Amino acid sequence: MVFKYIHLKLKVFRLKRFLLRKNGGRKRKHLSAKKPSWMMPITHGYYVVEQHMIRDDCSDDSDFDSVVIQREQINDTELWYFGIFDALFGDMVTKYMQSHFFDKKLKESHIRRKGKKTLKRAYLGARAKIRDEHNSEETCRMGSTSVIVINGEKLVIANIGDYRTVVCRDGIAYQATGRYQESAKRHWSQRIFSVHMLGCEPENVADTRNSRGSELVVRDERVDSDTEFVILASNGIWEVMKNQEAVNLISHIEDPQEAAECLAKEALIRMSRSSISCLIIRFD
Repeated sequence: MVFKYIHLKLKVFRLKRFLLRKNGGRKRKHLSAKKPSWMMPITHGYYVVEQHMIRDDCSDDSDFDSVVIQREQINDTELWYFGIFDALFGDMVTKYMQSHFFDKKLKESHIRRKGKKTLKRAYLGARAKIRDEHNSEETCRMGSTSVIVINGEKLVIANIGDYRTVVCRDGIAYQATGRYQESAKRHWSQRIFSVHMLGCEPENVADTRNSRGSELVVRDERVDSDTEFVILASNGIWEVMKNQEAVNLISHIEDPQEAAECLAKEALIRMSRSSISCLIIRFD
C-alpha cells in the first residue's frame, strides 16, 4: 500500500511540473513577443578626417570614405545599418541592401536569417564589379566594414580589406579576421577562412601589413549585457594602433561622437597616411 501511494504521488508531481513548464513557457514567450525594440537604446557618432590633412597633395572629394547610417522600422523590428566604404565601393553595397533587404518588408524571423546572407551577396557583387572595372593594384586596396543591428540584440558584421569592426565587451577588444595569423608571444596560430560564419575571438597580435586586400569576412553574433560599444574604422586607424589600444583610448568616453573624433585625431597624431574614418556604436 505504501508503494502504491508513493507511486500515485509521483504521478501527481510529474503532472504538476509538466503544467508549470507549459504555462511558464507560454508566459515567457508572450513576454518576449511584447518586448519593444527600443529596450536597448543605441547611440552613434562618426568622424572622417579630410584627405588634405592626411596627405600634402590636394586630393579631390572622390577619394573620401563614405559613412552610412540608416534606421529602418519593419513592423516590430528595429534595424540599424552602419557602414564605412572607400571610394571604390562607394554606394554599391548600400544600394544592394536597400533593394534586396530593407525594402522587402520581411518578417522578423526572415530578417534574422537573411541578414548575413544578403550582406555577403552585396559585398561579393560589389567586389566582382570593382575587379571588372579597375586594375589589380586598386582592387588590392579596396576596403569597407559594415554592421546591421537587429533589435539591439544581434549584430551582422562584414569586413573587407583592412577596414575592421571591433566589439568591446567588458573592456576587452574582440575581432574576427579572415587571415592566417601567428603570435610569437603566445606561441599559437589559427586559421579562419573567409566568407564563413565566424565566432568572435579575442584580439591577438594583428598586423594590417599581412592582410589580403580583397578578402571578405562575414559573421553574426549576439549583443549581451557585457557589450559596451562597437568600433567601425578604416585602415588609417588600424595601421597605427591595435584593437585593444583603440578600445582603451575611448572606453571612458560616453558620447560616441566625441569618441569617434578622439580616435580619428589620435590616428592623425600618430602620422597615419591612409584614410582615417571611424564610427562608434554604443549600447546604453
